[in-house]
Amino acid sequence: MPKITPFYWFDNNAEEAMNFYTAIFKNSKIGSVSRYGDKGPGPKGSVLVATISLEGQEIMLLNGGPHYKLSPAASLVVNCETQEEIDYYWDSLTSDGGRASRCGWLEDKFGLSWQVVPNMLGKLMSGGDPAKSNRMMQELLKMDKLIIADLQRAYEG
Repeated sequence: MPKITPFYWFDNNAEEAMNFYTAIFKNSKIGSVSRYGDKGPGPKGSVLVATISLEGQEIMLLNGGPHYKLSPAASLVVNCETQEEIDYYWDSLTSDGGRASRCGWLEDKFGLSWQVVPNMLGKLMSGGDPAKSNRMMQELLKMDKLIIADLQRAYEG
């Protein structure tokens, strides 16, 4: 078990989220699942806490009720090698009620925030030429879903 594991609070839809996320990520699995018993406070048989693994990252999901909401202040980053990967994760995570945000960020249908970014973004941001990096950042700030070719074009000038 990793020393640090992200833990997200859901309002009675952790099982749906667990199934949604593990269907999107090819290298994923459902780990342990604890369910509420007779004494609740959730409905008997519903998920209390579940552990999933997405691309090797363990994540815990809790059906905690309406007390707390997910926030864009915490997000999961999906690093992508190609535009096809970006398109796949972007389209999958925004499906069925998710919504796009700015600069590669999105919120899925459960309210969990994600950043879908190209692996080469860090290199373009700190590639040694501040003018090139600034041009690329100006282009990135105009985007919702990131387009690798447009970022590279802006970087090269």
